[in-house]
Amino acid sequence: MARQIGGVQARIEYAGIAAGIAALRTLPLQRAFKLGERLGAMAMKIDRPNRPIAMKNLEIAFPELSREERLRIIRGMYRNWGRMLGEWAHMGKLDRSNIERFAVYEGKEYWDEAEKMSNGRGGLVLTAHFGNFELLPLAHSIYGYRIAVVHRPLRNPLIDKAVREARVRSGNQIITRKGGGMEMMRMLRQNWHVGVPLDLDVRKGVFVDFFGKLASTSDGVARLARASGAPVVPCFIVREGDTTRHKIQIQPPVEIVKSKDAEADHRENTQRFAKAIERAIREHPDHWNWIHRRWKTRPPGEARFY
Repeated sequence: MARQIGGVQARIEYAGIAAGIAALRTLPLQRAFKLGERLGAMAMKIDRPNRPIAMKNLEIAFPELSREERLRIIRGMYRNWGRMLGEWAHMGKLDRSNIERFAVYEGKEYWDEAEKMSNGRGGLVLTAHFGNFELLPLAHSIYGYRIAVVHRPLRNPLIDKAVREARVRSGNQIITRKGGGMEMMRMLRQNWHVGVPLDLDVRKGVFVDFFGKLASTSDGVARLARASGAPVVPCFIVREGDTTRHKIQIQPPVEIVKSKDAEADHRENTQRFAKAIERAIREHPDHWNWIHRRWKTRPPGEARFY
């Protein structure tokens, strides 16, 4: 859990963000979208402490790229965040009558396949902090697929409360990430889909290959899949060019290894999940959060990157 702030600092920070969102909400969506894009460009110039982290991550992931090519990806990442902000201000207006203007399925047959495989045992939606990741579960719920979203509490409790309220607005539920394993299992038994972003560094996980370097990754999804029999479906939201339209790209369910060696299976299945996320990032590198210290935790004796 992030170390939370409180008191005056939390209120001032929340008031500034709330005022910005309220201002964007008064604008037509397209104008809010464009303004958000400009705000994202400004954020890149201001956010000097995090840019070296993004550059280091891109050196790890794409050693063949030039410095300018990496900077272009970082600019795209900040622009994506700004666009998300403009869209976030208007997401409360989305419903079944207009959702197809903003998000449509690609590969829906794989979702249907997973539903058949599930046989009432729910499903695990493998995803990442990628594209407009707030729109992804919202669109699912509007289309009629309830999702219990694994949530990592934010450092500002007031902002965290607002985000949680927005995420459950259309019938989804939230599972707090820390200690949420039993709750996730309960939701699967009730035939829910549980959405898990599996692209964060964890202190206690399994080391799997991610862009050619070992990355400490939670094996919780692998353990849940083995225990529940629920299928694991990679799902990512991709923006169509420079527009407010998105495709919810669904991939075939991941084939789950299940042998007599449970720990080896957890590692192998987690590796398969990481590769699915890596493929999505390679196709759309500007959609991912490059300022997260993804390779922070190292194997014993190995030098740190940050």
